[in-house]
Amino acid sequence: MMKLLHTVLFLLMSLAAMAQQTPMEKADSTICPDSIMAQPQKKHPWVAAAAVTALNTSVQLYNRYVTKEEFAQTTMRTIRDNLNTGFVWDNDVFIMNMFAHPYHGNLYFNVARSNGMNFWESAPYALGGSLMWELFGEKDPPAVNDIITTTMGGMALGEITHRVSDIILDDRQRGFGRFLREAAAFVINPMKGIARLARGDAWRVKSTHYKYHDAHRFPVKFSMSAGWRYLADKGKLTGGESNPFIDLFLVYGDAVDGERHTTPFDFFDVDVTFGLSSNQPFINDLHIVGRLWSTPILDKNGKLGEFGIYQHFNYYDSSPVIDGSDQTPYRISEPAALGPGFIFAGEHQKGFISSWEQRLFLDAILLGGTKSDYFNVLERDYNMGSGFSIKTKTHLEFGNWGRFDLHVKYFRIFTWVGYKKSELKIDDLRYLNVQGDEGNAGLFVVTPIFEVDLWKRCSLTLSGSYYHRNTRYKEHSNKEAKTFETKAGFTYYF
Repeated sequence: MMKLLHTVLFLLMSLAAMAQQTPMEKADSTICPDSIMAQPQKKHPWVAAAAVTALNTSVQLYNRYVTKEEFAQTTMRTIRDNLNTGFVWDNDVFIMNMFAHPYHGNLYFNVARSNGMNFWESAPYALGGSLMWELFGEKDPPAVNDIITTTMGGMALGEITHRVSDIILDDRQRGFGRFLREAAAFVINPMKGIARLARGDAWRVKSTHYKYHDAHRFPVKFSMSAGWRYLADKGKLTGGESNPFIDLFLVYGDAVDGERHTTPFDFFDVDVTFGLSSNQPFINDLHIVGRLWSTPILDKNGKLGEFGIYQHFNYYDSSPVIDGSDQTPYRISEPAALGPGFIFAGEHQKGFISSWEQRLFLDAILLGGTKSDYFNVLERDYNMGSGFSIKTKTHLEFGNWGRFDLHVKYFRIFTWVGYKKSELKIDDLRYLNVQGDEGNAGLFVVTPIFEVDLWKRCSLTLSGSYYHRNTRYKEHSNKEAKTFETKAGFTYYF
């Protein structure tokens, strides 16, 4: 719940801080000389290692003595058992394994990032922090899936929160405006906030080297949509569930600019939808694509193209609708995925379409999770595995009229380590070392989005998503499920 509260505060305080941009800041966004940009933080690898240890220790002691969680009552014997048992596939709930662990990995990652390490240098801290917790921080046997999602997902979430917090920070500000910026950056990136407090940077005023984000090199587009959605039950036009939603969309940097890129996440976009319903998950879906490396392959007649390697984080979650069937409309996640991709873009001086962008990605899913129709052990009702995904996005701008997006995604996750019914009778199911029902699951998602501009920054937004799940089981009957949802609301561009 605290992580969800952090997310809500992130929305509100980020909007407040960004909305307070002064005329001088807007001028800075056109050109950022060296005297404006903050100097690189010195590297302190051993300080970062000690901070990761302190983070794990404080969380463990809080769980042990304050909330008195059973898993935190560790002893030398439980540590020895963990070392002897080795790694298993655990049975935590979907949001814990597929979102909360990546979020925690972002804390480890940003401990290093806030102590001067770059993207690749910070990755081992996410891995090391996760290993430390799995082996020494809890009684439950260490989980191989947690290591993967905490590390890979933590790298994606960590670099994004690092860069977004840099957008907000401005060391020349004073008073309440400065407080808002520091507070917003702290909520988004707690580890950086703690580091700034420890160094005194949170209140130090500077006349030079005061900005942390170069808006000229890395333009930022941020929008928020709010409205109402209808979630169908088994694809029926009636009998579904209606509830309000909020959607945030952030684009950082240029998706394609004709340049070679070797700095991870100098371009990324994030799309997250929050469901404001007591019945549905608070985080309905979260989608991240971040560039790790790219090279230009087309620059002709106003058309640009790049080939690159991109990291992906996709998370879909829903619950059965109220007073409906027991079918979960959709649930799948790929917290650890990366692969090649192509992005093309162009502008038209004449015609109805003023600009366009086309993306195509093929990803290896190192670890993913998908809804199971049969496996239900402890807190887990989903299968884990590896596989691949294919994603395309078509974006069209229609001058001052509006825009159109078409997202098409296909996920296929293979569950390799299955179980026999007799294995479900073991005394301690925490040691049931399986990925779930042996087989594979595919999810096909099509999402068209229409926007009609109403005035300068506001538009009417209509969208829909069609979901088709096809799961093939080795020991059970195959299952197929189809459904859809629609959304209507207003979008504001900041």
